[in-house]
Amino acid sequence: MDQTPPAGFPARLIEGWLGFRHTRFRRERDHYARLAEAGQQPNTLMIACVDSRVAPEVVFDADAGEMLVVRNVANLVPPYEEGGRYHGTSAAIEFAVRVLQVSHIVVMGHARCGGVRAFRENAIAGVDPSRAGFVARWMDILTPATAHVCDGVDPLQDATAMELAAIRQSIANLRTFPWLAERERAGSLALHGTWFDVADGALRVLDEAAGSFVPLDGGTFVRG
Repeated sequence: MDQTPPAGFPARLIEGWLGFRHTRFRRERDHYARLAEAGQQPNTLMIACVDSRVAPEVVFDADAGEMLVVRNVANLVPPYEEGGRYHGTSAAIEFAVRVLQVSHIVVMGHARCGGVRAFRENAIAGVDPSRAGFVARWMDILTPATAHVCDGVDPLQDATAMELAAIRQSIANLRTFPWLAERERAGSLALHGTWFDVADGALRVLDEAAGSFVPLDGGTFVRG
């Protein structure tokens, strides 16, 4: 018997679920059944922004169960610390590395990031993050990244440079987690940075040895 959804539940979400249920789920029913029975075994942890335009599963055309995704404002990783009570991103990293034993962690930044823009504006204006809201205090993780000047580009004065510096900072913070750093040194875990352009769909990947974000489409290098 058909059930009527609670009043106010978005009709678009119901339509989307119906489309999924009658198309992709029907085609991949056996795959979902295996996932339900065997549990998840993703190979990659994706740390991405909450921005609604940047869905990693869509950008990388991922199958269900292929990647574990944690999203927060500006795809940031806080440095390792044991104090405090609530560490959502750190808990997701711990689960991915120590329980699921993923082989790759990808920090996925993107163009026109609102969190990065707010951080730059506040830093230039001299706003004290401790006196601001949740977003400003969270974005304070980026403060060390303002020193990442590359090719003479000040990240506080250039949006793209700040977005790239944020990716670098998150990767540096990942390496402060002792059990993560141990696995990277052992060669069983690799860290990566990517920057996605919302406007044209281009993807750039961090080459740490070269100090550059390399465009996969073969275009000009973006220095960062």
